[in-house]
Amino acid sequence: MSPLELFKALSDHTRLQSLLLIQKEHELCVCELMAALELSQPKVSRHLALLREIELLETERRGQWVFYRLSSRLEDWVHNIIVQANTQQDLSELSHRLLNMGDRPERLQQCC
Repeated sequence: MSPLELFKALSDHTRLQSLLLIQKEHELCVCELMAALELSQPKVSRHLALLREIELLETERRGQWVFYRLSSRLEDWVHNIIVQANTQQDLSELSHRLLNMGDRPERLQQCC
């Protein structure tokens, strides 16, 4: 991924908030992002698809849920930019909406 591709992707407010929230929460599904961002499923899915196309995100299907997380193949400089951006962005309102969301998908319990 080139710096231009990264900064183009992050120049959109919805994509930036989605990516930073996913980084903060480690993984989220479309329904959780819809609730946090207060956007429709098609709009959220379209932005996630773009982030996946440039390999910022990867997915994992578990039953009916598709979870998005940062790509495990991100170069260090890309990961560092995302982490630094997250320290500068106030996501408290989005996190609050997530906490108040009903019917959140269950996460697999991690052992020890």
